[in-house]
Amino acid sequence: MIVRLLLAALAAGLIAGMAMTPAQYAKVVPLILHAESYENGDAAGHDHGVSETASAVESADHDHVAPDLGDEESLLGFGRLGNTILANLVAGCGFALMLAAVALLSGVEFPKGREGVVRGVLLGAAGWFSVQMAPAFSLPPELPGFPYADLFARQSWWMITVALSAAGVWLIAVRREWVLNLAGVVLIVAPHVWGAPQPDDISSDLPALLAAEYASAALATTLFFWLLLGGLLGSFLSRVPEEHTA
Repeated sequence: MIVRLLLAALAAGLIAGMAMTPAQYAKVVPLILHAESYENGDAAGHDHGVSETASAVESADHDHVAPDLGDEESLLGFGRLGNTILANLVAGCGFALMLAAVALLSGVEFPKGREGVVRGVLLGAAGWFSVQMAPAFSLPPELPGFPYADLFARQSWWMITVALSAAGVWLIAVRREWVLNLAGVVLIVAPHVWGAPQPDDISSDLPALLAAEYASAALATTLFFWLLLGGLLGSFLSRVPEEHTA
């Protein structure tokens, strides 16, 4: 029944969200702390003390991983690590439910065994491309201290890009007509032709190499998350009776 599908999605989301936290702390969080040292005026970049600023929250908005809030400004009093884990669990469950809904609406079936897992991984890869990679072509993940365009404009552009990219991926992957495949490519490219909102002043004290390293680390970390999420979802959904997944 639908309850089994929801439980499968929630289980996949919780596991993937929990696994996301050590992946973030291995590479992404140290780069954020390094960037904050520049933001605090330490040009040498050796002071890794944490500055609890709003820009740290804004940087998380672009790579869609948990905000790295400090203890003093923790939203629920759980501290930096606790808030990161909580946000990752919530995001994992939300994205898992989204993938499960897309699979059901698209008629994707998950056979038992390896094939079901592979289909889940492919579904996760499509989710990563739509939510992470496609927007990053014009609006890459940004570190604290980097110049930002208007927040509402960035969020609006991001949501439109995700929606168009998801529709484009669906047309390319599911439909066989070349006209619809071409339409899918057009949908993916359209928001980048229009252009993402950019700040008026792009000057920054942050080294370009640090920004590039962060963008790469953020995309790699989210790729790990989405592939794991899709694989787990495929594995769990393959155990749901076929009449409930059709």
